[in-house]
Amino acid sequence: MAYSIANREHALDFMEGWPEYGEQRWYSDALATEQVSFSWRRMLPGTGGRGSYGHRHPGQEEVYFVISGTLQFKLEDEVIDVPAGSAVRVAPDVVRSVWNDGPDDAELVICSVRLADQSEEHEMVQDFWPA
Repeated sequence: MAYSIANREHALDFMEGWPEYGEQRWYSDALATEQVSFSWRRMLPGTGGRGSYGHRHPGQEEVYFVISGTLQFKLEDEVIDVPAGSAVRVAPDVVRSVWNDGPDDAELVICSVRLADQSEEHEMVQDFWPA
């Protein structure tokens, strides 16, 4: 088929076991994408990677688009505020994490190249963003 449509309920929720953090829906399987990895994330206030881990994707860049709210991104040693309507491109080897420091929910979209084996492309960095 030349197109596909997926509703939120069809997309895998990575945060299903932790509803107190919001939700992150991965649409790629539901859409049967071949080249694009596409996720939507709703972050509750005071949630994200601060006080926790960071991650990187060796060999794979990511683009984050902030739909609503202002999010803090920690990219290596730099913390920046990114308002709604802004996009952030993160190079493959940059350790990154995102935090919602605002009073309201924030939403973002995350895009990258879809890899055949997702288990090989993700590297965790513990204690990346101290509380």
